[in-house]
Amino acid sequence: MKLSKCLKHAFNMVIHSKLRSWLTIIGIVIGVGAVIAIVSLGEGMQQTMTSQLGQLGGDLLTVTAGYSRGQGFGGHFRGGGGSSSQATEEEIVVDRFDVQVLKGIPDIELIDVNIRGNVDVTFLGKTGSVSLTGVDQKIWSQITTLDIEEGRMLDSADQNVVVIGARLASSYFDQPLGINKMITIEGNAFRVVGILESESTSIYMPIQMAYQVLDDKENGVYDSIIVKIKDEDNLDAVIEKIESKLMLSRHVTEKDRDFTVSSNKQQQEARAEMMASMNMFLIAIAAVSLIVGAVGIANTMFTSVLEKTKQIGIMKAIGARNKDILLIFLFNAGLIGLVGGILGIFLGALLSGSLPALMGQTFLTRGGTIVSMNSVIMAITVSILVGMIAGAVPAYKGSRLKPVDALRYE
Repeated sequence: MKLSKCLKHAFNMVIHSKLRSWLTIIGIVIGVGAVIAIVSLGEGMQQTMTSQLGQLGGDLLTVTAGYSRGQGFGGHFRGGGGSSSQATEEEIVVDRFDVQVLKGIPDIELIDVNIRGNVDVTFLGKTGSVSLTGVDQKIWSQITTLDIEEGRMLDSADQNVVVIGARLASSYFDQPLGINKMITIEGNAFRVVGILESESTSIYMPIQMAYQVLDDKENGVYDSIIVKIKDEDNLDAVIEKIESKLMLSRHVTEKDRDFTVSSNKQQQEARAEMMASMNMFLIAIAAVSLIVGAVGIANTMFTSVLEKTKQIGIMKAIGARNKDILLIFLFNAGLIGLVGGILGIFLGALLSGSLPALMGQTFLTRGGTIVSMNSVIMAITVSILVGMIAGAVPAYKGSRLKPVDALRYE
């Protein structure tokens, strides 16, 4: 029997058992739709994460006060040993003395310092609380991975000026906040000279002005020191040098270390690994629906074999081979999987468009979802394979029926 004729018989079996076929197809539709929605959401989150990580800079290191051990515990008070800082007797800090130590390491290209805090900002009568970062304006433009969208970066001669995030400029206030507009930060007037591409409400200003705005910050004491190294390939060696130099200058050992050196590259790798694991977990959950759909197909195929037993006997009596009967039932199962897969893709695309709104607009879901051609091809292939694998056993049993027994079956 020709393949085209086997396919025609399989198609007729689907058409003439509409209700049962469609109930089976619905199981595949739900499974494929769930997989497509979750995969597309995962790809959108992965793209957003990649964009976020790409802005970190693999050649940047951050030095902060307090030592993180294992679970990310960062101390704020001395655990033993001295410190180069004389800001307080108990508080651990990083300061200008640490910067001087770092400047003596030849592998370091640039050093930026910053302080951070929340401030009240007012524009055209509306006030809100946003994050403010004071930076070394002479270095910041050379070391930051943020890109300018409009205006310019901070300059070495700047004083009462700020650079702001795009969301603060476009939608935070009732009216857009543009270049050369004046805003009030903690009662002090500042002029906007630049708008960043990043979708944030952050404000960046010269660090000396930030000390005046943030009353709880002491001049010469920093929240973090940002270091750009000359060769990213020597990252681990440079980290060891920095740790060795700082432990010597701060009079601490490995046991009572009071500072942390973190690498943006290591953060990139850790976050990417976490995202991949989360995606695999979500896909595994969605795959359960496909398994349920496969059970439905197997059940439908067993029922079809029982119903078509007499027809199988007639076909064998007029010359149909075991192979022909097997192909007819396999094609029948494959067609159910194919229809379920196509409809599941449409359902998945519909679900993926609404998932970010249902989850809330977090920074990971702002990139939306991505229904890629690879995921569509994968869904179609998997749905057909699931159908044919689920129908393999009943199809084989149907093909092995003896013509005499099949014709006698009632």
